Amino acid sequence: MRKFQHYIDGRFEDGAASFESRDPATGEIWALMPDAKRDDTDRAVKAAHRAFTDPAWCDLTASQRGKLLYRLADLVAGNVPALAAIETADTGKIIRETSAQIAYVADYYRYYAGLADKIQGAHLPIDKPGMEAWLRREPIGVVAAVVPWNSQLFLSAVKLGPALAAGCTIVLKASEEAPGPMLDFARLVHEAGFPPGVVNIITGFGAECGATLTSHPLVARIAFTGGPETARHVVRNSAENLAVLSLELGGKSPIVVFDDADLDSAANAVIAGIFAASGQSCVAGSRLLVQQAMKDRLLAKLAAKAAQIRIGDPRKNETEFGPLATQRQRDRIERVVAASLAAGARLVTGGGRPSGFDQGFYYLPTILDCSGVNSPSAEEELFGPVLSVLTFADEDEAVRIANSTPYGLASGVFTRDLTRAHRMVRRIRAGIVWVNTYRAISPIAPFGGYGLSGFGREGGFESVLDYTRTKSVWLRTSDDPIPDPFVMR
Repeated sequence: MRKFQHYIDGRFEDGAASFESRDPATGEIWALMPDAKRDDTDRAVKAAHRAFTDPAWCDLTASQRGKLLYRLADLVAGNVPALAAIETADTGKIIRETSAQIAYVADYYRYYAGLADKIQGAHLPIDKPGMEAWLRREPIGVVAAVVPWNSQLFLSAVKLGPALAAGCTIVLKASEEAPGPMLDFARLVHEAGFPPGVVNIITGFGAECGATLTSHPLVARIAFTGGPETARHVVRNSAENLAVLSLELGGKSPIVVFDDADLDSAANAVIAGIFAASGQSCVAGSRLLVQQAMKDRLLAKLAAKAAQIRIGDPRKNETEFGPLATQRQRDRIERVVAASLAAGARLVTGGGRPSGFDQGFYYLPTILDCSGVNSPSAEEELFGPVLSVLTFADEDEAVRIANSTPYGLASGVFTRDLTRAHRMVRRIRAGIVWVNTYRAISPIAPFGGYGLSGFGREGGFESVLDYTRTKSVWLRTSDDPIPDPFVMR
């Protein structure tokens, strides 16, 4: 059994306690994870706070910080097979996906490395004679970053990258569900040569580790990715330290397909949008809104494609669809699907466990026709491979249904009508609108949500500025004495 450790103040160490992690493909225990308690978490934050003012870090030039990030990017790129193998073992995500995603994570670190010395202040055309004024942008301080188990190396890169580029220090809490990849990533941070305490990586449960971290008085900034319920705890905790906060939460993202859309393109996007990562993605296109005239043709194509998906061992390159990460998640999906069918939804395909997979947490790619019924599957974020299909008559109804959820993270629109596409982009309430595509990402483009999908943005140039504060500087250029403030003129 593999044993992982925390990374605190430049050292690898065991936690005060430990817990077991199960392989989702087999259900068997494969690793022992450290469990950070209050004291472990407090030491990590204090290490980051000390490092923030340590000349070994704070006296580095911005270009030197960038070079460290470039080195980290190269190490990530050179360790893709090892990192991908751990992520697949711990999360059940297929090796093809973990390998491709981690390779692209290196580009995110390169992007932020290049931005490190592009953070600029400004000269102010101040309205006072004999006076100069300008703005400095300075690192905000200690950052608490909290990431979920899914896509964790990517979701940590969009926090670590801009925070380190700006000159902050960081404590990163990996999810207690499948933290192996992040704990192993710490060895690359160490090898890259970041000074001790600049990056600390721990894992543990919310009541002690999470609460201590997000309420800690030395934390100045919290970057959280996860679910709305946990986010509410984080918001309450941040009242203790008044930390600057950003939240990237879940979604119930619609893919809207009009009857003039390219049928094959739309079908491929819908399949990728909901069944990639077994549906365990915050941007999963879990609601298909299809114009009535297109419905039967599109559903037939989707059912055929879903039936052809190769389910199997996530470690094998030929596998296209792996297990869910936890038994608890599968149990919940089974309950919601059963409730949806009882409410009148029609099962198009899937709806159960695949035959021949007695071990592990597998669940079939599932499509439910929810037209005309109030189906729980069309309302709740399931974080699994369940597509709920709804129909609409015209553009106004499509917009109404698309916006009928408290979430607003991502969306897709498929149409050949350019003017309609522009109208839909303007009217859909979501942080991302993909037109005639889905799941495209880049370090250059920011992402984030509306409503219960959170606030703040990650990715893009502005995300670096979110890890800085502005400081106003005034300089009197006159040699004349400052006038007596009590002499009226």
